[in-house]
Amino acid sequence: QLQLVESGGGLVQPGGSLRLSCAASGFNLDYYGIGWFRQAPGREREGVSCISSSGDTTNYADSVKGRFTISRDSAKNTVYLQMNSLKPEDTAHYYCATGRCVYGSNWWNSFYYGMDYWGKGALVTVSS
Repeated sequence: QLQLVESGGGLVQPGGSLRLSCAASGFNLDYYGIGWFRQAPGREREGVSCISSSGDTTNYADSVKGRFTISRDSAKNTVYLQMNSLKPEDTAHYYCATGRCVYGSNWWNSFYYGMDYWGKGALVTVSS
């Protein structure tokens, strides 16, 4: 059974950090681009970041550039999203998904319409 499982969410104060993990079971993540998107109540789904299967290409939403870093660990079949300097507006459910990560300003549209699998999400709450 092909499955993606997100973990690492929680409650953090503004300015704090969290690292989300996206672990795969039933398939090898090395063959897939992986992306993170988030959705908060009353807001549209937002692409946060993606990384290509080779790891050579990464993209970030303007709202998280310089604060979030995406990476992958082949040995652990896991992709990470390191989130630093968190803000209240980062509060959302975060999901990882497989898809095609290509470099460019339109990366989210390309990734979104090619998504194959996604997990159930992890809740991140940034509040004092």
